[in-house]
Amino acid sequence: MPKRASNRPAGPAAIRSRDGITRRALLRAGGTAASAGLATAAGATWLGSAGCLVPRPKVAEVPSNRTAGVPAPDVAALVAQMTLDEKIGQMTQADRTALQDGTEISTFFLGSVLNGGDSLPNPNRPSTWADMTDAYQSQALSTRLGIPLLYGSDAVHGHALVRGATVFPHNIGLGCTRDPALVAAVARATAVEAAGCGVDWAFAPCLAVVRDERWGRTYEGYGETPELAVSLGAAAVHGLQDAPRGDGGSAILACAKHFLGDGGTAGGKDQGDTQVTEEELRAIHLPGYVAAIKAGVGSVMVSYSSVNGQPMHGNKALITGLLKGELGFQGFVVSDWQAIDKLPGDYTHDVETSINAGLDMVMVPTAFREFIRILKGLVAAGRVPMSRIDDAVARILRQKARFRLWERPLCDRALTPLVGAPAHRELARRAVRQSLVVLKNEGAVLPLRRKARIALVGSRADDIGAQCGGWTVSWQGRRGDTTVGTTVRRALEDAVSAAGGRVDFSEAVGANAGAADAVVVVVGEDPYAEGRGDRAHPALAPADQELVAAARRTGKPVVVLLLCGRPLVLGQVADDAAALVCAWLPGSEGAGVADILFGAAPATGKLGCSWPRGDTQIPVNVGDPRYAPLYEYGFGLDIPAV
Repeated sequence: MPKRASNRPAGPAAIRSRDGITRRALLRAGGTAASAGLATAAGATWLGSAGCLVPRPKVAEVPSNRTAGVPAPDVAALVAQMTLDEKIGQMTQADRTALQDGTEISTFFLGSVLNGGDSLPNPNRPSTWADMTDAYQSQALSTRLGIPLLYGSDAVHGHALVRGATVFPHNIGLGCTRDPALVAAVARATAVEAAGCGVDWAFAPCLAVVRDERWGRTYEGYGETPELAVSLGAAAVHGLQDAPRGDGGSAILACAKHFLGDGGTAGGKDQGDTQVTEEELRAIHLPGYVAAIKAGVGSVMVSYSSVNGQPMHGNKALITGLLKGELGFQGFVVSDWQAIDKLPGDYTHDVETSINAGLDMVMVPTAFREFIRILKGLVAAGRVPMSRIDDAVARILRQKARFRLWERPLCDRALTPLVGAPAHRELARRAVRQSLVVLKNEGAVLPLRRKARIALVGSRADDIGAQCGGWTVSWQGRRGDTTVGTTVRRALEDAVSAAGGRVDFSEAVGANAGAADAVVVVVGEDPYAEGRGDRAHPALAPADQELVAAARRTGKPVVVLLLCGRPLVLGQVADDAAALVCAWLPGSEGAGVADILFGAAPATGKLGCSWPRGDTQIPVNVGDPRYAPLYEYGFGLDIPAV
């Protein structure tokens, strides 16, 4: 059958459903329907956070013993009882926006539902999430066999798609901490907040070894070396999956991603081609997965990208041969968002190739009906063997049993109030402190005096959305008041107020800067995610460079604070700044930034990626034959606390 224009023509933003509807168009259409007055009955619908009209999930009638919890069945015996429809349903993951009222879960025996980064419930608060996921779960429990549902979400730096959740630094910042215990604690807090919203499965950690700063997902990886993916990725797996004794309800399934070589694509192109020898693939991009499997990771997500021209979603040698065979991975393998559509050939061929290559669950956000129909036909025709179906289903069911979804199918409402808990925010503040890297401190400008008069310049200094970045209350993230937290401005003002200091904030360098003891200039990148963040020339914007130059002309010491998801070519800024601090994308707790600037905590962060001098040096990685970056991998000035 023809493909029906289903391939992504230009990256994630443009991916199309089987009906030719893009993710953005789906949301936009919902907004149009809402504005037309279709949601007139009070309480009849929830609107997705981007305006998508999504009916309130129906709560199904479920035997009380199932909602209270029953022992997990023997997986082999359960598989033997299942019909082909029930088996294929377990292999199918739909996005919540594609469900009319949730009854599709029981009708098609769906094994999993997810929310994309823009398909969020409204009002976007923890209790709404918990009600929604429990309603979906009731539909799964109402089926003949009562197999519980796995609900998945991109909890990649905290459960940050929920407004009010604790937003931790993105992985690029955590990589600079070199602290597995801290990363495990961050993942543990993330699991608690996700579980408090009814989420059973986090699409994290990202184990990409990022080899090119031009890639729009650079901030999702811990750095440019496999050592960071090994130590910190394994720590994140333990944090998500290993709940303390007596607290099994907050253990959620982790997902190591994106297998394999996603951080090594030519030119840093998202979903591109990683052109490497087998030795390079194994030495650079594989070790993180070896460590994650040893840590017990229960799922692995396959990469959109290709390896030496072969799309990973059809790469049986690497999925079945290497991952499941050589490495002995016993969990299940899931596709990325509608990623099998990128395979050559028509959709029937896509399904056949990907399942036979070793995919166990397929993320078919809007096309789940067609996927189910086609896979059922392929089994009937003998093109996908029943043994492959049974293996996939058993792998999925084993993880559901492992995480006690039969015993605890519904959201633990005792965890819901812990979303954004003070203890989690304090942990995030510590993570921010440890992730900041001081690149320059000429004349010992840092730490600043709390009694000083500080001119704070740059709009990003007072912008919680800018400091959180992508995957924060939406897929791409955005500037502005997106979530609950402490901006850099508020943090600096709080730091000096008790000591009698003063912070004068303005977006541009004004007259007040001339009267200040020091000028702090906050510059960097606007939020982005995935392919929309690809940059041919990742450099500090000309307007930001001029802002720093204007601050320099005041004659006052200039402290430049960078909010960015990758190393940026700095140009003259590297010379104009007396002190240069990279805060990456620190998340909701800006007080951690103030702690370093004023010396309340020691500066200890070390670069997890090399910092290029200019465009001609990109990409630059430690171990290159002629290695002379502006700042080397592992560099970071130590400044003691005062």
